[in-house]
Amino acid sequence: MMLQRISKKRKNNMLNCALKQAKTVAIGGHIRPDGDCFGSCMGLYQYIRSSYPDIAVDVYLEEVPACFHMFPVTKEILHEVKDEVYDLFISLDCASVDRLGFSQCLFDSAKKTLCVDHHISNCGFACENYIVPEASSTSELIYNLIDKTAITTDIAECLYVGIVHDTGVFQYSSTSPETMEAAAELMRKNIRASEIIDKTYYEKTYVQNLMLGKALQESKLFLEGKVIASYITRETMDANGIQPSDLEGIVSQLRVTQGVEVAIFMYELAKEEFKVSLRASGDVNVSKVAQHFGGGGHVKAAGLTMNGTAQEIIKKLLEQIQTQL
Repeated sequence: MMLQRISKKRKNNMLNCALKQAKTVAIGGHIRPDGDCFGSCMGLYQYIRSSYPDIAVDVYLEEVPACFHMFPVTKEILHEVKDEVYDLFISLDCASVDRLGFSQCLFDSAKKTLCVDHHISNCGFACENYIVPEASSTSELIYNLIDKTAITTDIAECLYVGIVHDTGVFQYSSTSPETMEAAAELMRKNIRASEIIDKTYYEKTYVQNLMLGKALQESKLFLEGKVIASYITRETMDANGIQPSDLEGIVSQLRVTQGVEVAIFMYELAKEEFKVSLRASGDVNVSKVAQHFGGGGHVKAAGLTMNGTAQEIIKKLLEQIQTQL
């Protein structure tokens, strides 16, 4: 059910047709929202609000990283569900329905659902699905779906954030000529392009840098230096007041280690329960590795949750990675 196969005309009409039939719309993104989740959700939210003023639209997300509070629209995010049945629920950047977290109940009760996503593991769980695994980000897909003449500076800034974060500032292999063209058009909307990159992607707090240093210092190489792995325990996180969003970017830094083809970074959610991030720079398909353990993602970037000690989890991951080396 990969909807990049649908006609260009149908693709362009999909979102607008769905919106024209709705009076109430809910937008939801995945748990522990990252830049693309935030950017696509808030970009589409503002687009609907300005282009479809008769629609009552709400956006549901868990707490977003503090860096995104540079955008005033962040104040309008809802963190608790309303007792309402929406005409349309739009799921963004979610590979599976359970990734919606607390807003899944609104998806389940909605009269119609639409999923826009770029995860290769997404099989299409909504009434209508626009899934393009080759796309750099869900924010790029939203850019493709909306009326370009209706893109305001505020909308453009949010979509730009999403593209920047999911391309690693245009360095990941998913960055295509179309991605760069979309980013260029968004920049023409008089956005704060350099500030967005600095403030939301590169800038780190002192504690965030401490965790990066700890992860690098305690990392280990495996499989003849082709795999690097590191982890942060719950005890360390609690002692330093660390939130999951404070650990963003660590796995990408591990990935650029010379000779490394796969990077593994984990942090402890609860006792012996770890959130695992995988990144690849070689030929290993980390989405395949993640799916083996019930996770998902992209060929070069994937994630999952696993139970066990850190050493046990790393051993299991290495066994799967080794089959591709």
